[in-house]
Amino acid sequence: MSGEDWNTKYGVRRVRRDPPTLEEAIFAAMGITDDVESQAEIAASLMGLPIEQVQSEVRKAGRAAARTTRVITGEQGSQRSVVVERRVSRRIIGNDKRI
Repeated sequence: MSGEDWNTKYGVRRVRRDPPTLEEAIFAAMGITDDVESQAEIAASLMGLPIEQVQSEVRKAGRAAARTTRVITGEQGSQRSVVVERRVSRRIIGNDKRI
């Protein structure tokens, strides 16, 4: 944690700057891109760490996010499990000209 003082018309103010945790950086990277290698690069740059240290954690977080289960409570208080699965979309690259 580092701080910085700056003057405003209301007096001296201190800004608190906390770097993100590794979990927060990975979560942010997962929201930006689906590519695991890009996620590792983004998280490493946010943390200021070497990419090698971050890659294994990104893979673990990706596996955990793929098997997410949510429990929803209905109106009568009964619970039901909802499994959220994420499917990777297939992207077609190139200009396929079919007649």
